[in-house]
Amino acid sequence: MKIAVAGKGGSGKTTFSALLAHHFASGGREVAAIDADPAGSLAHALGLPPDLAERAVPIAEMGDLIEERTGAKPGAAPGLFRLNPRVDDIPARFSILHRGIRFLRLGTIRGGGAGCMCPESALLRALVAHLVLYERQILILDMEAGLEHLGRATARAVTAIVAVVEPDRRSIATARQIERLAGEIGIARVVLAANKVRSDAEIEFIRTNTGELPLIAILPYDVAVPQADRDGVAVFDAAPALAGRVREAAARLEEVAR
Repeated sequence: MKIAVAGKGGSGKTTFSALLAHHFASGGREVAAIDADPAGSLAHALGLPPDLAERAVPIAEMGDLIEERTGAKPGAAPGLFRLNPRVDDIPARFSILHRGIRFLRLGTIRGGGAGCMCPESALLRALVAHLVLYERQILILDMEAGLEHLGRATARAVTAIVAVVEPDRRSIATARQIERLAGEIGIARVVLAANKVRSDAEIEFIRTNTGELPLIAILPYDVAVPQADRDGVAVFDAAPALAGRVREAAARLEEVAR
């Protein structure tokens, strides 16, 4: 399965991504967790020890690698560089293995955004395409709402996009934007995970305002999540109630993948 997780900043998509990755890894599955969000907090949610997290250098900041593979320096103006650089060795060389999860951080493209025509963008898009199309383990992509790293060429291989929503209108508006962007690049399956829910009324609010999008998970607000961040431990260990809810979501995603 190749699962992209997206949502408004602060909605809990990184928490959901980490829970999902640990769920599959705890069952003996091979899992790759890719931090494709500029905020870059997936390592903390996964509970990587500080020494391992520091070793996870963002690919976008590896200037020598970018120049070697694309033929141009990072930050270079649009010009001649390889649009399909070699990337097949990058996951094994630069990922960090922790509790059965291979963690890789893509990083932020400075000046122009992830959609810019620049060497960094060419390398990251080629890397995401390789991960989605050719790597055989379960892939969890923790993304920002814009889906910039996903292109039309790889969209059909994505099993589903999970839009994580809080019970508020801004979060739901972002989920509908994600649905629209997914449709534009050919991803038909967009599902919802409701997060930080405190009442049945909030669940009904989400259902009423998200149309036909299937709701695969309802995660209650849990004080263990911010406490896990303060303690530097995996949210999967700190919040067993949420881990149980994500187990149900994972089963739904497996059904989608069949």
